Amino acid sequence: MERKSIKLVLALILMLIVSCNEPETVVTDYVHPDGSVTRKLEMKSNEADVNKRFKISEIQVPLDSTWTVKDSVDIDKKKDSIWIRTAVKQFKNVDELNQAYKKDSSANKNVRRQARFSKRFKWFNTEFRFSEIIDKQLSYGYPVKDFLNSEELLYFYSPESLKHDKETGPDSLKFRALADSIKHKTDLWSTKNIVSEWIGKFSDLIAGRAGKDMTRESLKAREDEFIQVVESNNAKFDSLWQNGIILKELIGEENAVKFKTEADSALGSVTKCFLVDFKDYSVRIVMTGKLIGTNGFIDSSHVLLWPVKSDFFMTEPYEMWAESKTPNTWAWIVSGIFLAFVLTGVIVRIIKKG
Repeated sequence: MERKSIKLVLALILMLIVSCNEPETVVTDYVHPDGSVTRKLEMKSNEADVNKRFKISEIQVPLDSTWTVKDSVDIDKKKDSIWIRTAVKQFKNVDELNQAYKKDSSANKNVRRQARFSKRFKWFNTEFRFSEIIDKQLSYGYPVKDFLNSEELLYFYSPESLKHDKETGPDSLKFRALADSIKHKTDLWSTKNIVSEWIGKFSDLIAGRAGKDMTRESLKAREDEFIQVVESNNAKFDSLWQNGIILKELIGEENAVKFKTEADSALGSVTKCFLVDFKDYSVRIVMTGKLIGTNGFIDSSHVLLWPVKSDFFMTEPYEMWAESKTPNTWAWIVSGIFLAFVLTGVIVRIIKKG
């Protein structure tokens, strides 16, 4: 069985892997009152070869021949050519958009994504809610909020442009220290997730065939011990695992021999989860009416923005949502007429009594 080491997994999840053919992509969803969505893709690439530029397999979201596409070229600050592709499509509702995700053949086709829309009538106003959700990758991981405080958590989810501005601005020392703190804590988060996921998957594979010392609860109770073993042997982890040395240290020689196949299978499954082939992009949402709530950021165009990275949905679903409202003019008119009618009746009664 082909297997990658934990050392490689840790290295890859702590760095950004960029494909030279990967376009810089921004997805903008214009949400209409009837639940229809106009989706606009803005892709930029410096790939000179027209045959490699904007390949479907390299684009981050579903795109096919049913979209209206326009190509253009621009010159960046370095006087290099930047090719731009804009694609637009109208979706009747979120169900139609979700069907596109189900048939996805893009670079991120292995990640499950869905959109949701709801509308609530509240007499004077109608409220709308639109969200995009990416399913989590791990079954037994820890939420990142267990490792970061509120300030760190906000910075962790921030767009890279915002981080760059802060780390090069007047308070650069403060924000660089904040970034270092987040890196240190998310390193531990990543290691704990690897060990926790391995314990979960391994215990599933041996359920009912091992002693009480090998139940999921028993193994979880020793999780910190397992983490120390992994970290202390990280430099030579692959060879030590292959030789069964680490596994013997974790679960004992007898269990290591008996369940070697299951342990390897669990490690392979964990590696696959962490090495998910995902290409980053950004999402913007433009709601109808007045915005009343969101978990997004405001970009330089004063539009809601979310960065989309694999870290964000590693252990929890990643939901990008926005809520808005529009006034029901007719309800205000009806209420005004009713109020005027009531006041008129009161005034007439007072006059008659007088």
